[in-house]
Amino acid sequence: MPSVLVPGLLRGALILMMLAIIGLPFIWMLLSSFQPNAVLIRPGELFRLDALTLDNYARLPREANFLLVLRNSLIVALASTAISIPLALLAAYSVYRTKYRGRQTVYLLLLVVYVFPGILLLTPLFKLFALSGALNTWASLIIMNATFAAPFSVWLMRGFFTSIPDGIEEAAAIDGATDMQILRRIIVPLTLPGIVVTGTYTFVYSWTEFLFASVFIIDDSLQTLPVGLEGLVSSYSIDWGLLSAAAVMTALPVVILFAFAGRYFIAGVTAGSSK
Repeated sequence: MPSVLVPGLLRGALILMMLAIIGLPFIWMLLSSFQPNAVLIRPGELFRLDALTLDNYARLPREANFLLVLRNSLIVALASTAISIPLALLAAYSVYRTKYRGRQTVYLLLLVVYVFPGILLLTPLFKLFALSGALNTWASLIIMNATFAAPFSVWLMRGFFTSIPDGIEEAAAIDGATDMQILRRIIVPLTLPGIVVTGTYTFVYSWTEFLFASVFIIDDSLQTLPVGLEGLVSSYSIDWGLLSAAAVMTALPVVILFAFAGRYFIAGVTAGSSK
């Protein structure tokens, strides 16, 4: 075998191994969602073709208010995304396209935010929302999701903003365009893939957020999907088939979103790397 083929084969084998490690849990979850719980809990049996069933998906709307918490999560995630996108866009424009004293400090502070885990802020934020009357409302979750997603969203947009030639803005300014006109008519169209990236990230973050949702929301009718899925786990038994079906339905919107926006997300991570 030519020696030049060895690195390629090793690289291919490594990629296949990584795909197997990453994909196996999802495949197992998908297959389990079509199996009755009696098969899944039986020792020595993982999957039976003669036991395929759609009963888990049929029962799901009736269990743990699944449709209600699904709707709640959709509202919270879309609202958080709608707020986070303009915040991240304006902040990224300020940090990466304008010049003022302390700009580098602002950029560093945005990164320092991720040094502190969210659980450290849980108690003071709980007290703050309780005093303001926002506790047990979607507003508390929307504010938290947009706030925590914004710094990383700004960093994601860095590559798009730094890849725009300065001459474009200078030419627009010479023609009499204001800063807001430059932002709206030039920056936004050129950074549209970055906007899609930040929107995707914020939506996924809000869709999967559990910590604050489990503490700030008390009313069952306002719970989001990650907290609602906890209701499928009882103290004495677990219906693995039903739980797998719920997990598949929870992951489906994210999979669909990445199917359309995945290439923009990859571009957002690598944009500006060759500059």
